[in-house]
Amino acid sequence: MPVDPPPTIWEFPPAARFHPEDDLVATGADLEPGTVLAAYRRGVFPMPVGSRRAPMAWFSPVRRGVLRPSDLHVSRSLRKARRRFEIRVDTACAEVIDACADPRRPSGWIDEQIREAYLRLYELGWVHSVETWRDGRLVGGLYGVAIGGLFAGESMFHHETDASKVALVGLVELLDDGLDRLVDTQWQTEHLASLGVSEVSRAEYLRRLSIALTIPDLDFERRAAVVRVTPGGGIT
Repeated sequence: MPVDPPPTIWEFPPAARFHPEDDLVATGADLEPGTVLAAYRRGVFPMPVGSRRAPMAWFSPVRRGVLRPSDLHVSRSLRKARRRFEIRVDTACAEVIDACADPRRPSGWIDEQIREAYLRLYELGWVHSVETWRDGRLVGGLYGVAIGGLFAGESMFHHETDASKVALVGLVELLDDGLDRLVDTQWQTEHLASLGVSEVSRAEYLRRLSIALTIPDLDFERRAAVVRVTPGGGIT
């Protein structure tokens, strides 16, 4: 289970002070574990803008992408694709982040300071990776921050068709324990919308977040032992 880091020395502005038409709500602070966790509990996440010397930017989208596990849309072709992969949890988090940070990807934003910050949170038990493997090779995956009933997805990648989608299916199966858990995708994209991600207002997201934070932390290791997608298909 996650280990609490020292509290942050920074104070994020209350939601009432967020600009109603701007996703960017703050700049500065640091990426210490306590700071990053405090931000997520406020509905805020970091994303670098500009050079490494530029202050860290903190976002709370006016329109937020969210997914309830029960809303996931798994097409017939995706169900078929799922049988080709093995899903593992927290076995290659650094490799997943590195693949998501590949500078050859368009609109890449994960730099070394972000990588270090999330690996520290992984070591403390707050960040988790869901990975798709095939023939012993990591071919897709995602990672994000889990706090209570919130899973804040950060990024995903694939080296084979549907590998990242299958990772999302695996994540939802882990989270689908009968409680009202929430997957935050930051922004909605056409790709995510096809999987069941919807768009809500900032106020509605913060309302759902307040509920999610009252839900107990998920024991990913124990849950992964109960729910596991195998290469041959099906759930064991």
